[in-house]
Amino acid sequence: MGCRLIRGLSGAVVFLVSLALLSMRHRGAQETDRYPGLRVGMSEKLEQWRKVSPEDVMGGSGRVQKDLQVHPPEGYRSEGSLTLGDIFIAVKTTKRFHQSRMELLLDTWISRAREQTYVFTDEEDNALKRRMGDHVVFTNCSAEHSHPALSCKMAAEFDAFLASSRSWFCHLDDDNYLNPQALLKVLSSYSATWDVYLGKPSLNRPIWASETLPNNQTKSVRFWFATGGAGFCISRKLARKMVPWASGRNFLSTSELIRLPDDCTVGYIIECKVGGQLLPNALFHSHLENLQLIPSSRLTQQVTLSYGVFEDKLNVIELSGPFSPQEDPSRRFRSLHCHLYPDTSWCLQAVGW
Repeated sequence: MGCRLIRGLSGAVVFLVSLALLSMRHRGAQETDRYPGLRVGMSEKLEQWRKVSPEDVMGGSGRVQKDLQVHPPEGYRSEGSLTLGDIFIAVKTTKRFHQSRMELLLDTWISRAREQTYVFTDEEDNALKRRMGDHVVFTNCSAEHSHPALSCKMAAEFDAFLASSRSWFCHLDDDNYLNPQALLKVLSSYSATWDVYLGKPSLNRPIWASETLPNNQTKSVRFWFATGGAGFCISRKLARKMVPWASGRNFLSTSELIRLPDDCTVGYIIECKVGGQLLPNALFHSHLENLQLIPSSRLTQQVTLSYGVFEDKLNVIELSGPFSPQEDPSRRFRSLHCHLYPDTSWCLQAVGW
């Protein structure tokens, strides 16, 4: 028992050290050019993944080895019990939303999945560091909402997951509410030993893009992608196959081939490079859909929820108490959290609850 405990503690220390190194490594081209040493020191496991070539992924024959079987669903059934400790939850944010968005998430769902959640942002913030400790990664990626900046953060998330021992990688935005138990229930229906790409498309059809080829040539590519605004999850087996196109600077290079944002690039890699498929799931939700259509009685069953503006109207879930819309404006996340976790201290203090 003592040896197993020591090995477990050692593994945790190694992982936290690798996260610290990742935080330095993803500082952008100018910073790494000035300090080449920032690129050195990644964990041996991560470097092994990065040495995987497209030929290795394709089995050396140039043909994609597709072991993904969408039908029947039984092919994905998980063997053994999945726990939250098997999931790496990455939240992408930016400095200007640390107070307005992240504090709300820290008070609500992150408080129920603190050890599984890692926040990826662009600038250091002592307040966020105090609350998240080693679970916040300051990437120093650009704060712009451009595809290079978004790709920089996604690459940081992806590499941090690879450096961990978790079975599932789940990406979220800072305007998402995650129900950890609902996520656990959904992922328990699949096996991380299969190629699984789970999420919700924002379109009712595949997207077409123009892929840049050598000699100023282009070709049209067609693929589905899960919108990052609703969150998505990828099994470790599939993530390993994505390494030649998704790890480190490779992600930005791949994104530049189609000149689309990070969530589109993930779908492009999986469907056009690796040969996988998106498995749509209706329990993931973004601000791009009418959230008021979700019945209040089913809100606690959803994996993710969001908020924003839809068709020029405030787009939020409809839910009663314990907080009024004035006390819990726009998001309704606090009221939802109290429905899920009524034992939360500030829920008990709410008037009329």
